[in-house]
Amino acid sequence: MKLTNITVKGSSPLNEDSLALNPSLNMYGVIDGATSLVPFKGKNGETGGYYAAQILSDFLQALPCPANTEWSPTEALLQANQKLREEMIKHGIQADRKEELWGACAILIRVDDDFIEYAHAGDCMLIAQYEDGSFRSVTHDQLAHIDNKTRALWAEGVAAGLRTNEELWAYVKPQIVSGRHTANTREGYGVLNGDPELSRFIESGKINRIKLKTLLLMSDGLYAPKPGGEEPANAEDVARSVSALGLEGYIQQQIQLEEGDPQCLRFPRVKKSDDKTAILIDFT
Repeated sequence: MKLTNITVKGSSPLNEDSLALNPSLNMYGVIDGATSLVPFKGKNGETGGYYAAQILSDFLQALPCPANTEWSPTEALLQANQKLREEMIKHGIQADRKEELWGACAILIRVDDDFIEYAHAGDCMLIAQYEDGSFRSVTHDQLAHIDNKTRALWAEGVAAGLRTNEELWAYVKPQIVSGRHTANTREGYGVLNGDPELSRFIESGKINRIKLKTLLLMSDGLYAPKPGGEEPANAEDVARSVSALGLEGYIQQQIQLEEGDPQCLRFPRVKKSDDKTAILIDFT
């Protein structure tokens, strides 16, 4: 088994993604922090999204190797979510106000001899490639229905004559706030934000390793930007491109597209460049 990982900061001051690598448990994950809508800064300028990603990855990487039982990815994420809640409360965050919460999407897997066990919340994705060349998206993008509305509204703002990222952000912010309030509800998406309701909306399962060639774990920053009006990005297409170009090559190609559209006018998105984090596991 060969593991390649990468994390690249986007256009924001801090990288709010993180990797969770715990080889003693054969457990690996990608975490995508989401900063609070109520402004928060740590003593060194850390955002809530940065704190969330670091708290969760530190917790998962420090999980001990048990003597007689094995950690499941689901239990690991739920305990990490509780740890995040405790840390937010220490920092004075009101846990009953969703706009104050630090949060993160995550995909976490455990590799066994015969199967892959996974747990998932939000829009970090897991895609399998098989020896026959076929690709399979194991997870579902729980935020797609919300993000598609935001992108459509952004394109609407561009069509209306808005020309700067700041103007367009202000135009779509009410939609972003509305979406954030659906976290860990049946109308929204699962997310690690300290809310115990996560246990109702986390997704989990197993796939076997028969003819399994690679696994790609990715944050949503790897979705290639699409011109306004086109179908949104597809995680399987990302995996195909990574297979052809390699992780670093694919990401560099994507950054070139983003640099050519700094105000996000051609490719509707809420920032010039999102953080990009991925793990590629090759079983061949």
